Amino acid sequence: MATAMPKQQADSDTGSEKDITEIYLQITRMIERLHRRHLDMLRFELDRIGVEGISAAQALMMTKIKGQSISVRDLVERGYYFGSNASYNIKQLVKCGFVIQERSPHDRRSMRLKLTDQGEDLCTQIEIAEAAHAKSLAEDVGEMSEIAGASQVLRNLENTWSNYLRYGDH
Repeated sequence: MATAMPKQQADSDTGSEKDITEIYLQITRMIERLHRRHLDMLRFELDRIGVEGISAAQALMMTKIKGQSISVRDLVERGYYFGSNASYNIKQLVKCGFVIQERSPHDRRSMRLKLTDQGEDLCTQIEIAEAAHAKSLAEDVGEMSEIAGASQVLRNLENTWSNYLRYGDH
C-alpha cells in the first residue's frame, strides 16, 4: 500500500525538478555558446599566425587527424561531423595543402586522411595556443577540482545523451 507523500516534500521535489531543468537548460545553452567561442578563438589564432583559406571548423577537424592516418568515415564518427560538411571541409583542407587524401591499401573504396607537414605544423601551433588558454583557465578558476568537476558533469551529460540515443528511454 502506497503512502501519500507529505505536501511539503512533494513541493520541494517539484522545486528540485524545476531547478535541475533550469540548470540543464543553462548548461545546454552554454555548451552551444562555448562551441561558438572556441571556434572564435581558433579563428583569432589562425589570423594571428597568418593562416588563410581555412575556417576554424576546418582547423578543429585537422586536430582530430593529427599524428595518424584516419578514414573519412572514422573522422565523421569521432568528430560528429555531418557527411556533406566533412566532405566539403576535407576538400578545402586538401586544396590548401594541409591534408593528403589517399585510397586505403586494404579497401580501395575507402579514403584515408593524413596531415601534410604544413598541417602538422599548424596543429602544433593550435596545441600551443590551447595550452596557453588552459593555463589561463587554471589561473582564473584557481581550483583544479572545479575544472575537473565541470569536465565530469559534461562527460555525464554526454553519456546521458548517448544512452538516450542508444536505448531511447530515460
